[in-house]
Amino acid sequence: MTGGSQSGRWSDLGRRITSALILLGIGLALALSTGVMLRLFMATFIGLTFWELANMTGWRYPAMHEMPFGRARPMVLALLAGISLFLSLMVGSYWGLLYLALPLIAGLPGAISRDRVTYAVFGVAILLVGYGLVIMREGYGLAFVIWLMGVVFLSDILGYFAGKFFGGPKFWPRLSPKKTWSGTVAGWVGAVALGLILWLSGHGDPALIWISPLVAFAGQMGDIAESWLKRRAGVKDSSNLIPGHGGFMDRFDAVSGAVLAVLFISILTHIPVLVF
Repeated sequence: MTGGSQSGRWSDLGRRITSALILLGIGLALALSTGVMLRLFMATFIGLTFWELANMTGWRYPAMHEMPFGRARPMVLALLAGISLFLSLMVGSYWGLLYLALPLIAGLPGAISRDRVTYAVFGVAILLVGYGLVIMREGYGLAFVIWLMGVVFLSDILGYFAGKFFGGPKFWPRLSPKKTWSGTVAGWVGAVALGLILWLSGHGDPALIWISPLVAFAGQMGDIAESWLKRRAGVKDSSNLIPGHGGFMDRFDAVSGAVLAVLFISILTHIPVLVF
């Protein structure tokens, strides 16, 4: 195998490392932030993510720029999403969730007609992820958030290397041509192993053994969902907010899927307790 082909084989390793560093940064921010600061941090992050969504579902089209304040609307929606999330978290009750509807209602008319449902679905997901991360940090503790990030990171890194070494059939070639079944399964196996280790070492209960691979799978689906959105929008990256490495949605897609899975699981059954 030539040096050029080897280089091409690992050409996206840098982006994987960047993703891991961003996850680490988010984890540190969640660890060091509490109360109002935690809410401000998450509101800012979600606002930037909403800006990317707005651009991919309407306002990147020149025709939309002719509308009054057309060029400013993505940023206006970002501010509205951030403020709405902050208010919702500060209210701290089910009534506070009503604030999350504001950026959805305000943004729907501006999205191009074919992407209004897309805007609504991804918008709901983004807002719930921001809300859910704060609730998990304060309700389940830092250890739980570290486990969640760990499942996503381990699944991603094992999937990446297993896919490179073993190759084989593609998992979903139309949406994610680089993902293989070998890498996908390796991510599940790694998540099971992590859950088993945490249980045997006394840091968690047996539910981690089956919840961890479900969370890993949801993270993989989050990655694929964001790939679908970018293909639909005709863009390579969600934005250039992270120079050379795309946008926040590009780096946060798997975590988003994992958080949504945990929120859904919490409705159906108990969430495992983790203690480090």
